[in-house]
Amino acid sequence: MAPNPDLRASDADRDRVAASLREHCALGRITMDELQERLESVYDAKTLGQLQDVTSDLPEEDLYQLPVPATQPKSTASPARPASGGVDTQRMKAMWGAWATVSAINFTVWLIVLVTVGAVYPWWIWVAGPWGAILLMRTIFGDRHGD
Repeated sequence: MAPNPDLRASDADRDRVAASLREHCALGRITMDELQERLESVYDAKTLGQLQDVTSDLPEEDLYQLPVPATQPKSTASPARPASGGVDTQRMKAMWGAWATVSAINFTVWLIVLVTVGAVYPWWIWVAGPWGAILLMRTIFGDRHGD
């Protein structure tokens, strides 16, 4: 269902459209001057309809994803996909969640042993550390082997 164009736009809506405009500028669809004019319009926009008007002459998706069905509703958001060489956000959150869960379990076991036995080598660091370092590098630099 298409959003009501008379609904008030949020800051997140404006930021989404601004990011989309910057992408269109980077792809050469609009000039820097046009980008500046459109960004001013975006941040002055009060409704979703005004945001849609700013991007009405720009494609919602890149040409490699065409053909787009004629019945597809127009939105002010750019298509959600990872940057080239990147990992999508949902998958990255799942990887960090698995790391946090396993690390928490290992730390809890180590803590129980520490409290009941006494001083114990912090072995859980060898589980959490390398895995966390690899995840951090993957988050910063992206997925380089093209999954």
